[in-house]
Amino acid sequence: MIRLPSLQLRLAVRLAALFVAATAVAVAILIYQAYDTAGSLNDRELSQRAEDLANAVVRDAAGAAQMRLPDKLASAYAASNDDIFAVRDRTGRLLAASPPEFGAKVARWPAPTDDPAFFRLNDLGIAEYYGLSVELGSAAGPVWVSVAQAASANILVHSLLREFIFDVAWIIPLFMVATLAIGFLAIRRGLKPVEEISRRAAAIGPETMSVRLPDENLPSEVKPLVSAVNRAFDRLERGFAMQREFTANAAHELRTPLAIITGALDSMHGGDDLATLKKDVARMNRLVEQLLRVARLDAVALEFAKVDLNELAKSVVAAMAPWAVAQQRTLAFAAAPSPVWLHANAHAVTDAIRNVIENAVTHSPPGGEVAVTVHPDARVSIADRGGGVPPQDRKRIFERFWRGKGERAEGAGLGLSIVSEIMRTHDGSVTVDDQPGGGAVFTLAFPRAERRNAE
Repeated sequence: MIRLPSLQLRLAVRLAALFVAATAVAVAILIYQAYDTAGSLNDRELSQRAEDLANAVVRDAAGAAQMRLPDKLASAYAASNDDIFAVRDRTGRLLAASPPEFGAKVARWPAPTDDPAFFRLNDLGIAEYYGLSVELGSAAGPVWVSVAQAASANILVHSLLREFIFDVAWIIPLFMVATLAIGFLAIRRGLKPVEEISRRAAAIGPETMSVRLPDENLPSEVKPLVSAVNRAFDRLERGFAMQREFTANAAHELRTPLAIITGALDSMHGGDDLATLKKDVARMNRLVEQLLRVARLDAVALEFAKVDLNELAKSVVAAMAPWAVAQQRTLAFAAAPSPVWLHANAHAVTDAIRNVIENAVTHSPPGGEVAVTVHPDARVSIADRGGGVPPQDRKRIFERFWRGKGERAEGAGLGLSIVSEIMRTHDGSVTVDDQPGGGAVFTLAFPRAERRNAE
């Protein structure tokens, strides 16, 4: 069974099937009633003729029954071969007949009753006749009247019926199409509030968790669903808020003791054990800082302004250059020939570039260089000479807390996920590819300010 994906289409198809079936039944009943009415009219005409013939029977001077047809009626029967009759008295004696052959045939028939008996004749001349025999009262007493009409006499009636059927045959499809079109438009208009709440639901995300679906002007069948979805959003919002609050509080609580430990370790002198301890504490400090960035990114709606990508990238490289030298790596920077304007949040873009540079420096070999390049089309590429990123891991590296197999870096798997979230918030993208000659190149692609304004 074919499943239609659209509710509108399902309702329209079912309405069409119901309407087609109802129309077919109505047309069949109409045609049947038309032919039945035509047959009834023919039977009534024959009955009326039989009564006219019975009224023409009178008694003669001797008291015997005889037929005295009015001149006009006698001329009509004499001039037409389509109408025939025969009248007998109760003894079976033939009073009158037209034509005589019909009278001779009727004389052998049994006596009729007062309930008309219908018959067909195929052996009287070349025409086929349809008629009735009935016993009727007359001035001379009961008489037996048999009257018939040639079947060809109904050609006009049947022609009119066929013309009516042909008219119905082409008018009804047009009527059906118009009615179905109106029905489809009515269905579409009726489901418009559902489409509107679907669009509203599609726009709700982690950064817009306070938005709820409207429940005004909705069908009563849809309101319970909308209410249930809004309650689900309430629970999700509380869960997100608790998660963000927990992350931020935990990071803040850890920051102070870690700062105390770091200061105490810096004042100590020791061997390899102390160096290892300092390294572990530095890694914890970095993790706490990243957790705070995640909490800020999740909790705060970013404010956008017009910024120069050249200046942002240059400031990040200048701030991180001493740290890179301390790690026995170098940073190189190449700016675009002219300002590259973005509609963005300067702090978030700075965090994204910083995290990618930290990742590149960490994975570069000692003495290696990390090249940061700003392109005129609002892209920033950060290239290193490390081991590169396997193709199967190039999407997973942007997941939170994901680290590759055998990874020994000091990170916790949060830096690149922060980059991915920042780029998504800015309607941009981050990709990673192989660097010619070895290593990896990360590319941050932003929409330019003029293009974003045009959209």
